[in-house]
Amino acid sequence: MSDPTTKGPAAGSEKETRTTSLARDILSGSWLVSLLAIVIALLIGAILIAFSDPRVQETASYVFARPGDFFSAVWDKVSSAYAALFRGAIFDWQANSPARAIRPLTESLVFSTPLILAGLAVAVPFRAGMFNIGAQGQVILGAMFAGYIGYAMHLPPVLHLLLALVCGIIAGAFYGGIAGYLKAKTGANEVITTIMLNNIAGYLIAYLLKQQWFTTTDSPLPQSPPINSGTAGLPLLLNPPFRLHFGFVIAILACIFVWWLMERSTLGFEFRAAGANPSAARTAGISVTRVTVLVMVVAGGLAGLAGANQVLGTEAKLTGGIAGSLGFDAITVALLGRSRPLGTFLSGLLFGALKAGGYVMQSQTNTPIDIVLVVQSIIVLLVAAPPLVRSIFRLPTPTPKLGRTRAIVAKEVAA
Repeated sequence: MSDPTTKGPAAGSEKETRTTSLARDILSGSWLVSLLAIVIALLIGAILIAFSDPRVQETASYVFARPGDFFSAVWDKVSSAYAALFRGAIFDWQANSPARAIRPLTESLVFSTPLILAGLAVAVPFRAGMFNIGAQGQVILGAMFAGYIGYAMHLPPVLHLLLALVCGIIAGAFYGGIAGYLKAKTGANEVITTIMLNNIAGYLIAYLLKQQWFTTTDSPLPQSPPINSGTAGLPLLLNPPFRLHFGFVIAILACIFVWWLMERSTLGFEFRAAGANPSAARTAGISVTRVTVLVMVVAGGLAGLAGANQVLGTEAKLTGGIAGSLGFDAITVALLGRSRPLGTFLSGLLFGALKAGGYVMQSQTNTPIDIVLVVQSIIVLLVAAPPLVRSIFRLPTPTPKLGRTRAIVAKEVAA
């Protein structure tokens, strides 16, 4: 019979070990690294904001004589800039009406919607071991086809909108499928092919916007007529002056779809298996060639949906800059979101808020909006280098999982 006096301490020691392990997992978790990366980026952004101010530069010349002036100028500049950023992105407490006060939040959601959709277009190939650098071109193709359907055709309201959205998805899927087919059949690197396809898409829309048959307008500016907003426009979720439209709901549904696809469907399992170990996937009877093409088709469809969202919901017409830098910003969104639907959704909200607030910060405090781009870049840089963040905050290194993800996939493949 065991001694009851030794059972208590042993159990207590085991409980302490479990508590220590839990604390270590929390401190070494990827979500904490992402959060701390954002904190570091904001601190560096504060330094850049401070030293871009003429008053700070002036007080810095006699900082040792009157340090109070310098630190007061730094605080005034940084606090006013970040306050303006918050008021432009979340809530404007200086607004003269409740509608104006909450409008910044809705603007952040407007900017976030295409970032979320395009971010998913990059995240899905990441999970399958591929790099979709061509989201920019796929966004352009989706916007181009959805926009043309939106202003050149006259159909009943619901049918017109659905047709425009579907055509945008198909156009993006086709364009993404080109890169997937080239990789699957010829071994062409998808990074190179998608970059080249980006250029083709950019020149294609520039050419078409100069053709009268495509634009059906005599405007000297390279743009199309407005879409038929009554039949093809995405409906607003709130009354004017709010611009938030149904595209945000579509982005949420797209996140749910990608989660189901990657985590619950057979096709998603094949995506993950091919990305984790192509040789094992082939041995299990999975066609890696087919998977490669389908991954890029799905990614292109999501990017095409982002383009359709832009032209049917936000811009309401086609221009040469309809895609902006969406395709490239999507890479940062997917990286920060760890290529997971929820993470991509949250990082899309963050970057959308930074974009919306950046304009207000620039206009009200004369702070260069380029600093927002620097903050975004630093976030991505730190997220891509977790050991650097852990060393700064002296966080424990995560316990090796012995390739847990690959082992799980390999086990499922074998089964």
